[in-house]
Amino acid sequence: MDRPPAVAQACDLDPPREAAMNAIPPSNSPIIAAFVAHTPGSAAAYAEARTHFPGGVTHDTRYVRPHPLAVSHAAGARKWDVDGHEYVDYAGGHGALILGHAHPAVTAAVAEQLAKGTHYGANHALENRWAELIKEMVPSAEMIRFTNSGTEATLMALRVARAATGRAKLLRLRGHFHGWHDHMAFGVTNHFDGTPTPGILEGLSDNVLLLDPNDEAGLAGLMAAHGGEIAAAILEPTGSTYGQVPLRESFVHALRAETARHGVVLVFDEVVTGFRVAKGGAQEVLGIRPDLTTLAKILAGGLPGGAVVGRADLLELLDPERAAARGVEKIPHQGTYNANPLSAAAGIATLGILRDTDAIARAHATAAQLREGMNGVLEEMGVPWAVYGQHTGIHVFTNWKGLRVTPRGFDPLAMGYADLKAPRGSQTITKLLLALRTHGVDFSPWPGGPVSAVHGPAEVEATVAAFRAALADLRAEREIP
Repeated sequence: MDRPPAVAQACDLDPPREAAMNAIPPSNSPIIAAFVAHTPGSAAAYAEARTHFPGGVTHDTRYVRPHPLAVSHAAGARKWDVDGHEYVDYAGGHGALILGHAHPAVTAAVAEQLAKGTHYGANHALENRWAELIKEMVPSAEMIRFTNSGTEATLMALRVARAATGRAKLLRLRGHFHGWHDHMAFGVTNHFDGTPTPGILEGLSDNVLLLDPNDEAGLAGLMAAHGGEIAAAILEPTGSTYGQVPLRESFVHALRAETARHGVVLVFDEVVTGFRVAKGGAQEVLGIRPDLTTLAKILAGGLPGGAVVGRADLLELLDPERAAARGVEKIPHQGTYNANPLSAAAGIATLGILRDTDAIARAHATAAQLREGMNGVLEEMGVPWAVYGQHTGIHVFTNWKGLRVTPRGFDPLAMGYADLKAPRGSQTITKLLLALRTHGVDFSPWPGGPVSAVHGPAEVEATVAAFRAALADLRAEREIP
């Protein structure tokens, strides 16, 4: 198969190098020693977890040496570990909790439904109301199919696209994450040349075409060569990792034009951006109508749940009568917990608040204040890093290549994904995350995180102070100039 060349092999670590970078950081590090002393309960919990789970974690991004946090409870923008320490939280339920932890209206809705039953194995009124809200808010949602997760949603969207077009190939962007099923398990953090990761069939990966983000010339060439073979093009519409590697709006519009020209189903993966970038997701802001959209996270208010929404003529391939009327076999789809009443109740409560209040706008404003405050610290301390992002996103650029950058003059669109994403296991990033935790802030590992509607001035002040202290710790260990 013809594979577009990979241009960022620096991030495609070979196994020995990756293993070395994931080794336990030096034991003489004061940052690591302080974190270990601060979190003995988490260390004990991790020691037990390693007897149960591969790597001692149940989600890859929670893996960090010497050990991850073990959390006991959370409320609003804060959470507490098993040692009783409080943290400003920027994990946000992996992006699911735009209203923060244990929002009273959401927990009340779930509690009310819990008393009525968790699973009917039947249709119910809540799924209809949930669907009505989605159709009201998401511009392209003509029909809806609920799933259990975002991974299941992207899997279903691609299956629908292949059934509708009769084509085999998929177009993806390097670095974009769409879940962990077989079509998506390479070209995200490694294997940027399209070769399969362990357990993935070569024949399957041969049907995936990878393209560099923002490469309009490459897009035109790839579509000219393969447009008639491609069933679907799927992307994170603001860029990978919620805009850590941002996409130019012109590129997304070009992709919409090319897919329409060649009859390719355009799939917006809005698992992260849905109901976060705007009430109608990134598609509302971009003014683009994708053919299919995948949703999860905020969709279900912090409980498990996902959906594929989009064109009726595509999703009716799941309808026995409509598929038969078109003379085709319907696409089978099950899922024990699809649209379960608890997730529906949480989703309805959450979407109702987002629709009727300024919660999204508040989260955007707080994120902008936080980016400004953190960049002020970088300038004050003379650290050649930058904090950037859009909407509710916070991304810390740690300048692992030593480029000439200034915090407030930084333009991520001028850089490629191989520059913006540091190699996995970066010692500097690991120490930054551990130092921030010791100082009371828990960032997501890229590093950064989503801001919620309940983060406010107190959280901004605490985070900026922790960032300043963490940078001082890094400088003391000569991790930064």
